[in-house]
Amino acid sequence: MSRRPSWIDGSGMRPAPLRTAAWLRACLLVGLSTLAMPGWASAPPCPQMTPEAMQNDYQALDARIARWDRAYYRQGQRLVDDGTYDSAKRRLAHWAECFPSLAKPSVNTHEPTGAKHHPVAQTGIAKLPDRDAVAGWVERQGDHPLWVQPKVDGVAVTLVYRYGRLAAAISRGDGVSGQDWYTKALHIAAIPSHLPADAPPLVILQGELYARRTAHRQSRDGTDGARARIAGLMARDTLTDREGSTIGLFVWAWPNGPDSMPERLETLTGWGFGDVAEMTHGVATAEDIAAWRQRWYRHALPFATDGVVVKRGDRPPGSDWQASPPDWAMAWKYPARKALARVDALEFSVGRTGRIAVVAELEPVLLGDKRVTRVSLGSLAHWRRTDVRPGDQVRLRLAGLTIPQLQEVVVRTRPRPQVDAPEADQYDRLSCLRFTPACRDQFLARLEWLGGDEGLDFPGIGPATWNQLVDAGLVKGLLDWRTLDTAALEALPGVGKKTARAWQRHFALADTRSTVRWLRALGVPAVPRQALTDALERYGLAGLGTLAPSDWRDYSGIGETRAMQLTRFFRDTDIRRWLASLKSTRTLQKRHRANARDEQKGDVRRVDVKQANGTTWLPEQDSNLRPND
Repeated sequence: MSRRPSWIDGSGMRPAPLRTAAWLRACLLVGLSTLAMPGWASAPPCPQMTPEAMQNDYQALDARIARWDRAYYRQGQRLVDDGTYDSAKRRLAHWAECFPSLAKPSVNTHEPTGAKHHPVAQTGIAKLPDRDAVAGWVERQGDHPLWVQPKVDGVAVTLVYRYGRLAAAISRGDGVSGQDWYTKALHIAAIPSHLPADAPPLVILQGELYARRTAHRQSRDGTDGARARIAGLMARDTLTDREGSTIGLFVWAWPNGPDSMPERLETLTGWGFGDVAEMTHGVATAEDIAAWRQRWYRHALPFATDGVVVKRGDRPPGSDWQASPPDWAMAWKYPARKALARVDALEFSVGRTGRIAVVAELEPVLLGDKRVTRVSLGSLAHWRRTDVRPGDQVRLRLAGLTIPQLQEVVVRTRPRPQVDAPEADQYDRLSCLRFTPACRDQFLARLEWLGGDEGLDFPGIGPATWNQLVDAGLVKGLLDWRTLDTAALEALPGVGKKTARAWQRHFALADTRSTVRWLRALGVPAVPRQALTDALERYGLAGLGTLAPSDWRDYSGIGETRAMQLTRFFRDTDIRRWLASLKSTRTLQKRHRANARDEQKGDVRRVDVKQANGTTWLPEQDSNLRPND
């Protein structure tokens, strides 16, 4: 009698899901937020295009996927990462639903079918995109017992045992028939040539041949070419014992075995397939599945994996299986580090210094289990080099944990659409100091910088406030906010007396800021603070406009380019006028402060009084006041 595996409880029934896994509770509390992305289960909207307009894009993507399939299944070459491939397949299927007239009968591009017929069809498996889709699938299974396994990244095989002896080994092929791998299977130590004497007369097993790995962590090591290596070995005419020793076997199905999963696993363990039982666990919810997915993604395994597979324990009999994904099993792949996305539109924005940034708006795609709808294309010059246009299919990758980046254009739409892009020579460090419709982006960026932490630091004054003031026509120049009165602010929609007065208090803080901070707020080119302070002390605010580039280069940390920028900045008409007004304001404030100090000194002198006949007299300069006032 074989030892009872630890995954069966005393009753022999399905164990309470995850009952003894303390680490699993920790995963649920700490780690699953990075693997969850609510709201993705619903399909994205269909492209707002006619079938005729979509035809070229559809055919180009279909041809690219067919090319990837031929290389992968027939030559053992992986031309594209799993994340890009899966997102491309999902997109093509989505387009086929949106435009049925474009869909065509599928053509088999999998590995050569061969002449060996599978006694039970290899079904394949549907891949679900996210946690919401997984939760929906779990709900549809009702009370059926569910089990999760790692999705081993290898090549599928069918093994047939007759009266305990290995009689056939068949590649997956098209799921109905495949190549004869029997001779090669005899050189793979992980495939038993015989089963115990108590084995049924006919045993049909389906599983995965994989490249053996030591402490493989999927999150760290990725696929590591594991599947391609096994496909290459099995594509050879012969296989040596040494090569066969590098191949493992994970049995994931016994189509003609016992009805219940615990009984199947117990028997397989007794036959020597113990790793299957160790990595098959009962689950009840999407949270359970997500926890195992997280664990197998982060922890060491003896093989590469690309997700998890969940199936009903009481699946239909093998005689009913077909070479198409069933509804009683599904796969949830690991977070994709790369994905294919379709560009819907391009957005150009001008920053504070006149740099034009380009952003691609995308048809939503999953990347690292997060919904990505936009990606930066960098500067205008970089965008022109990559020539990304609406309709293009682009490959994205995840930089770090959260930042999507464009890797390459995979399929370019035809014909190439026209793009109305701004001209780079219209914007620079001194453009858009005043508002015009064409200057909106840069002007607002200047205001946001001016009032931000690096500028005059107005608390509570942010982009929304500046937008409101500009849209109302109250701020047309960079310093117009200095002359706004309470009545004008109160007239704005949603701005009452309290808010208006708060804004004015914040604006008044500008008068307390240093000259260096004012220069930064106005957009002075970045230079070492000490250099700017020294120049101010030597030449004064008004004198900075007289400096030539050679004068600026005398200061440490200022090169030729920055010196030219400084000269242009301090000689600009608007900048000079604002600095003159700032100097005038500072002079007036200095006089006020001097008067205040004089008055304070006078108050102190009042203490030194003369007394005569009990009458208090004020100092001489205040003798015009009456006694005792």
